Amino acid sequence: MGEWAGRGLRDFAGRVAVITGAGSGIGRALAIAAAARGMRLALLDVDMKGLEETRGLLAGQPLIRRCDVSKAEDVQAAADAVFSGLGNVHLLFNNAGVAVGGYSWLTTADDWQWSLGVNLMGVANGIRAFVPRMIAAGDEGRVINTASVAGFLSVPGSSVYCATKHAVVTLSECMRHELAIEDARIGVSVLCPAFAPTGIADAERNRPAELAAKNPSAGMFDARLRKAVESGRLTADDIARIAFEGIEADRFYILTHPKIKAAIATRMEDILEERTPTDTVPR
Repeated sequence: MGEWAGRGLRDFAGRVAVITGAGSGIGRALAIAAAARGMRLALLDVDMKGLEETRGLLAGQPLIRRCDVSKAEDVQAAADAVFSGLGNVHLLFNNAGVAVGGYSWLTTADDWQWSLGVNLMGVANGIRAFVPRMIAAGDEGRVINTASVAGFLSVPGSSVYCATKHAVVTLSECMRHELAIEDARIGVSVLCPAFAPTGIADAERNRPAELAAKNPSAGMFDARLRKAVESGRLTADDIARIAFEGIEADRFYILTHPKIKAAIATRMEDILEERTPTDTVPR
């Protein structure tokens, strides 16, 4: 059981990477990093303009496709196109994500539906559409799910976002155990960046009109998020580089900002000591 575990994927040239949310931010940086390693690419996003811009930064002609990851049928159709056009997938980056803010008791049903649809079901749909065929192909590969340090912390004003990212972390952990049971040659990583200038603060631009009802307290937290994102010391390119280093080293948890570990440790200690949660977010 789990015999293949511990082997990082290092030979990227000619292999296929699928990246959701590839029209901007970390997704675009992952595409550039994968292309630099000689990979063949399938890039998915709801933002076709952004995808075209990403493609313009790359040599060759990656497959690009509009895909709403919250819709299982969209992801399934994208998977069909990728496997028929490019063959087996070796790296699957379930990366698309959105952020909403505001007090938990003022969140709207639309906030929840949009965020859960993209951040959690987008990952689940990607796993369901791609991983069975990756396993069946028998090649070595890896699934990289983008969560966030918010997947380990409880940040005031970010209850919806944190809930979705905590879910992505535990989904990834469960899948890692399950693949080991099956002795599959598929590794798993969960990519957990902190604040970086990636464009997530502008995620509202892609919010569906039918899910427009927004938390009335979001404004104060949106401003704080934008300031934190813009002041991030690591760029999207830095995060992509660290992600590939983690893939090569067969790391499950890829935490791009090591200093955040102190806040994670405090939360873990709060749980183990059964004490009131500590608010570790500076004001």
